[in-house]
Amino acid sequence: MGLEDSRIVRKFVNVGEKKAGSTAMGIFVGVFAAFGGILFGYDTGTISGVMAMPYVKAHFPKNKENFTSNESSLLVSILSAGTLVGALCAPFINDTLGRRWCLIISSLVVFNLGAALQTASHSLPLLIVGRVVAGLGVGLISSTIPLYQSETAPKWIRGAVVSCYQWAITIGIFLAACINQGTHKINGPASYRIPLAIQILWGLILGFGMYLLPETPRFFISKGKHAEAADSLARLRKLPNDHPDLLEELEDIKAAYEFEIEYGKSSWGQVFSRKNHQLKRLSTGVFIQAFQQLTGVNFIFYFGTTFFESAGVNGFTIALATNIVNVGSTIPGILLMEIVGRRNILLTGAAGMSVSQLIVAITGITTHTEASKNVLVAFCCIFIAFFAATWGPTAWVVVGELFPLRTRAKSVALCTASNWLWNWAIAYSTPYMVDPDKGNLGTNVFFIWGGFNFFCFLFAFMTIYETKGLSLEQVDELYENVSQAWKSKSFVPSEHAFRNTAVPVSESKADGYSVEVSSA
Repeated sequence: MGLEDSRIVRKFVNVGEKKAGSTAMGIFVGVFAAFGGILFGYDTGTISGVMAMPYVKAHFPKNKENFTSNESSLLVSILSAGTLVGALCAPFINDTLGRRWCLIISSLVVFNLGAALQTASHSLPLLIVGRVVAGLGVGLISSTIPLYQSETAPKWIRGAVVSCYQWAITIGIFLAACINQGTHKINGPASYRIPLAIQILWGLILGFGMYLLPETPRFFISKGKHAEAADSLARLRKLPNDHPDLLEELEDIKAAYEFEIEYGKSSWGQVFSRKNHQLKRLSTGVFIQAFQQLTGVNFIFYFGTTFFESAGVNGFTIALATNIVNVGSTIPGILLMEIVGRRNILLTGAAGMSVSQLIVAITGITTHTEASKNVLVAFCCIFIAFFAATWGPTAWVVVGELFPLRTRAKSVALCTASNWLWNWAIAYSTPYMVDPDKGNLGTNVFFIWGGFNFFCFLFAFMTIYETKGLSLEQVDELYENVSQAWKSKSFVPSEHAFRNTAVPVSESKADGYSVEVSSA
């Protein structure tokens, strides 16, 4: 039976149906993996406060007074350069050693080495080297966590679980702001070494924790290790290896993979192929990560302390307040992910962010009173609230769900690399845009961010498919059947679609479970 014929006889099922077995373990594994976001967020949030510390400003800049635009640009953006390289290297480990070992190596070895070098630094060169090495670790981690979460979480709550990664990022940024607040007045190297050294603790927790957790069953399937895949899924679902529902899920994963490799086995050429709508999916993932950065959120978190100080308000206090908003507002996004859906969340968020930033920009050029400062702070917080509940978590959810198994690791790596490329570009260019002796845009920079968020809205409407409640294999079927993103809400998946379309495969029970792939 061909692909079109199989659609004629499709059997419709409840998209969000829960199967037998416990989902608690799958949720726990995904939520614990999200802890890697704390490394990402903490490292991101620490540098803003460190650069504003009196002791650091008196010892690290060349003029022993303030960081120049060149110094601040390099110090902030160099982490993103490292993460870009790390993200591109991630698929080589993910597709050979597995998702779990990639997280163990990147956190215990790479990231912690970078954190140790930063802690030991007493001048800019070593601090910069440490941030590059830590960036390599963060790049590996940020490419792997959404991949690991998406491949282990039950489909009915997968979006919420992956959203926890962004929540962990916000918690990491918040923890950095709290610790910076507590140490920035210390007149000695402890002012910056304490917050930088605490990073090592986060790496140890993630690395040793992942050692105790299972590898994803989809990785084992891609390696032909069917018995290990069955053991992994049994552990995740808390079912015996021969349970019918567990066998059914394994069969769907394997049949979808067999169907995928009809187009060719995993290679970089396949990543950029038009077959199976791969290039369309890749462009969606790359651009959603780019637009997430172009919202302007990292302007606040990288340079917020100094920006608010220049606007005449207490930078450390406001930075702490914006971080509280960031953490708290992510929770509604997690709760609504499987209720409202990805498309509606992204569209609402883009509209809210654009309006908030344009109000900040207009207020900044029309009035300079005490009230205008309050408006600036208030709408910066509103903007962050919209971001944290929408584009922050949802971009990672979409990327984790987009791709077929054979190209998933490489494709997610490229999407994450896009995130870090734009992260670097914004971090590097922003001081030149806003510093008084350079572009001196001040609050006018929010016109730029507001404009980009308008394009975020158009992008989401035109390209984001609704994948709420679908298994990763059903997402493949969605792209096979629906040509326009705005029509995706009406899609209903067929049951075991790829088992009806895959090539005949001879299976034996020696692998640990029996799979029958129909070639009718």
